[in-house]
Amino acid sequence: MRNVDVLVVGGGPAGSTAAWRLKAAGADVVVLDRDAFPRLKLCAGWITPDVVHDLEMDFGAYPHRFLTFKRMRARFRRLGFSLPCVQHSIRRFEFDAWLLERSGAEVLRHNVRQIRRDGEHFIVDDAWRARFLVGAGGTSCPVYRALFRDANPRVRELQTVALEHEFEYDWQDGDCHLWFFDQGLPGYAWYVPKQNGWINVGVGALATRLKARGEDIQQHWEHFVRVLGRRLVRGAQLEPAGYSYYLRGPVDLVRVGNAFITGDAAGLATRDMCEGIGPAIRSGRRAADSILQGVEYRLDDVTGASLGGGLATRLLDWGFTRGAGLKPGAAARAA
Repeated sequence: MRNVDVLVVGGGPAGSTAAWRLKAAGADVVVLDRDAFPRLKLCAGWITPDVVHDLEMDFGAYPHRFLTFKRMRARFRRLGFSLPCVQHSIRRFEFDAWLLERSGAEVLRHNVRQIRRDGEHFIVDDAWRARFLVGAGGTSCPVYRALFRDANPRVRELQTVALEHEFEYDWQDGDCHLWFFDQGLPGYAWYVPKQNGWINVGVGALATRLKARGEDIQQHWEHFVRVLGRRLVRGAQLEPAGYSYYLRGPVDLVRVGNAFITGDAAGLATRDMCEGIGPAIRSGRRAADSILQGVEYRLDDVTGASLGGGLATRLLDWGFTRGAGLKPGAAARAA
């Protein structure tokens, strides 16, 4: 059995960020992931300036596709707006592999099946023994399942379902486009161009609200394809894939002994834009800092809003979630 300081389960943005901070401080870190990198990751690939800052990222030296939007076009039912902004897009296929390689940590391909406690340590699949354990394996993270699920169950009303497709396309419109609540959708659809002829299109919504309407996400995808075909994407064969994750709910229990959960394992996606990359990266930093400095690990002040927590955030949150998962008085903290 191999002994390590820190075992990180999951090599996505949360896990690679934690590993990067830990490795830079001299910790013995091993990252376990069931997939080989680069790997396909379903995601719109939108990142904020906060992500660039938290990663201490020189995007001028980033070796892969990186596109900056100076304008975002949003449509709320029949009303359209053009919003000045500074936002970015990447391809997760490239971005995640780059983050993991940059971490400098040893990465092993392994599907974690069993986790048990051994005093203050953790034994993983009778192969590794670690003093600290970081759960960064996304919604189905084995660390969450083994150590957190019973005491910190998911809020069913905050489950999001999405269909998307990323493909090569000679796009002519370089703005990001968003469609909110179209055809009563409890969510939004997106068109996110990527540098050098790639694009991601998709639609996402709250699963329980779709079910209550007697609908499914496939119906809204078919409508969205027709909308795209009018101007933005013509003649493309769109074959979407689906995934599911949770928006920001209660985050009271995010550490058990020396085990931490981060990113989608903790259910941190923002309640206004359903964005998970930024909160994942910030939580990975927090976990590493707690291990290295002995500071409290808490996520209640990690933002639950991509749009700053103001009126737009509150309106979108209510439009999506109807307040699900928030304790009385918790809306301001989640923002």
